[in-house]
Amino acid sequence: MDFTTLKFEAAEGIGLVTISRPQALNALNSKFFEDMDALLTELAARDDIRVVILTGEGKAFVAGADISEMAHKTKAEARKFSFAGQKTFRTLERLDKPVIAAVNGFALGGGCELALACDIRIASAKAKFGQPEVNLGLIPGYAGTQRLPRLIGLGHALHLILSGEMIGAEEALRLGLVQKVVEPEQLLPAARELAAAIAAKGPHAVRLAKRVIRRGLMMDFEAGCALEADKFGSLFEDAEAVEGMTAFLEKRAPKWPS
Repeated sequence: MDFTTLKFEAAEGIGLVTISRPQALNALNSKFFEDMDALLTELAARDDIRVVILTGEGKAFVAGADISEMAHKTKAEARKFSFAGQKTFRTLERLDKPVIAAVNGFALGGGCELALACDIRIASAKAKFGQPEVNLGLIPGYAGTQRLPRLIGLGHALHLILSGEMIGAEEALRLGLVQKVVEPEQLLPAARELAAAIAAKGPHAVRLAKRVIRRGLMMDFEAGCALEADKFGSLFEDAEAVEGMTAFLEKRAPKWPS
């Protein structure tokens, strides 16, 4: 499948998605959302891909939404543009495979929101994060007001969104916005290493763990525990779990059922 704003390659169970509008610092436009929706549909149907890495081409991950497209929108058109981004990012978040954001540069506005919709974030030491929408008289429109406080806490989220402050990778690590910071040349190797480690685990268990964690965040604690127990029990009738436990007892590497 060919895309205007994305590049895609797959090998050894890992899909690499590169946002490719470097001349615009990978700013998000309507065509990006169209391309990403199509790619996510393809990824959801591919059993050969177990983990996805998302990164940007050039010196930015995503520098924000495309202001040249946004500037002349009406109220109704702007709401539609916001809903389109929210829908795409929700589909990404719900993808039945772990998604690792390899943040190589600017992740601002919609770019930060895109990273937030991924499951794990690894950042280059040169990466910059922020929600600078208030500088334009706007607020985040792709669920940044909802995901950021859930991830880093209310106070930190209010600070970043209300001030529009841009922070570096080490501060993002301290806040819990990213899970790891590496030198720029090590970014993709580190992301691939993590992806390979996840891809080597029981694929059904990995998918189910992501689903239970994501759904549990929207439940109260007792309901989340009930969901966990139900899904934990369901795996005991799964050939994958039988193989995993048998391999452990036999002190060998598991051979996961295809």
